[in-house]
Amino acid sequence: MPLQAHTLTGSRLGRALLGIIGVAAFVMLWKYAQSAGWAAAGTIPDPFRLPQALADEWTSERLMPAVLSSLVHYIWGLAIGTSLGFLIGTLAASSSLLDALHAWLARILRPIPPLAWVVFAIAWFKVSHAGAAFVIAIGVFWVNYFATYSAVRNVDTRFYELARAFGQNGHFRQAIQVTLPGAATGIFSGIRTGIGQAWMTLIAAELLGVPGMGQEMNSAAGVGAYEVVVVYMLIISLVYTLSDTLFGLIEKRVLTWRPS
Repeated sequence: MPLQAHTLTGSRLGRALLGIIGVAAFVMLWKYAQSAGWAAAGTIPDPFRLPQALADEWTSERLMPAVLSSLVHYIWGLAIGTSLGFLIGTLAASSSLLDALHAWLARILRPIPPLAWVVFAIAWFKVSHAGAAFVIAIGVFWVNYFATYSAVRNVDTRFYELARAFGQNGHFRQAIQVTLPGAATGIFSGIRTGIGQAWMTLIAAELLGVPGMGQEMNSAAGVGAYEVVVVYMLIISLVYTLSDTLFGLIEKRVLTWRPS
């Protein structure tokens, strides 16, 4: 029996088969919970009605506008948060003076959840793409800041000694030729984590009124259309999977020198 299990988990086809079985088992348990009334009537959607709910959303022409609206503030928030997190994380890790100056500020601000800033986002930007992007950027910033900071600080000091031995003494040249390549794996890991963090923050921000998939989910829940809520949840999962896969391909291409 252990040998058979190892055979299944050791091959790509076997793992795919086990994955399908796992999803099927989950759907059957979900259907049983819905039929047995494990929760208040109507609050557990029928999984077999999801295809029809998806078709209804598509024909109503609400689906694509909601997805595109979410992507607008998602992309802006992700880009701003990633850029600032990378820049400030790199500078703080490279300069003991800057590190000391901002260390307490980072400790004070880091525990504050991104959604706590929604009040100010609405006050400053109203209910808009800019407000949602602001909240998303805060969440993404901290992920990338700490990933970049740790990656840069952990670059082997022997690399710098070797660079100086070959005449690479300028700070900028060392940053380009030593620091960034040495920290690249950690930096890319932070960016990839931020891609997922941005989606979690985005949907929560949209529940407060910003147009997008989160708002559609909130509206559907308000009228008891929980199948529609699940449809948007699955679309979020699909879009995230596509974006994560795309970034994984980019990361693999950029870090071709990295040992496998």
